[in-house]
Amino acid sequence: MVIRYHQAPDIQQIAEEIVKKLSWNHVLLEHVAFLRSTGSKARYTVARCHALGKAMQIGMGRKRGFYLIEVISEKFDKFSIEEQLKVIIHELMHIPKSFGGGFIHHDKVHDKSVGAVYKKYCQLKKEEHQIEWH
Repeated sequence: MVIRYHQAPDIQQIAEEIVKKLSWNHVLLEHVAFLRSTGSKARYTVARCHALGKAMQIGMGRKRGFYLIEVISEKFDKFSIEEQLKVIIHELMHIPKSFGGGFIHHDKVHDKSVGAVYKKYCQLKKEEHQIEWH
């Protein structure tokens, strides 16, 4: 089966909310694309964060980094909303504050760090709803 890619506006919308809620101002969403793929043969991969490296940026005349977050439909779409949020947070956490085309590796982006960020995100959402009701 061949891999096919499709725009993922639903993933983008969730990512926008996460970035806004967590005040991750370093994640320049106008320089991040979101795709859903089908047909991947990856056995254990649910999503990927792709980065446009510095040499490619210079070659293309880009002044900023560019990132692409891909979710693998066959796996990601079966997850609960909670797990999907954690996956999107995980992929966004790979984007460094410099937004220069580099990548934060799994020694820093792992279940424990993602869990802590997810917990913070949920707390901020809860506080938002409490404010709306008062």
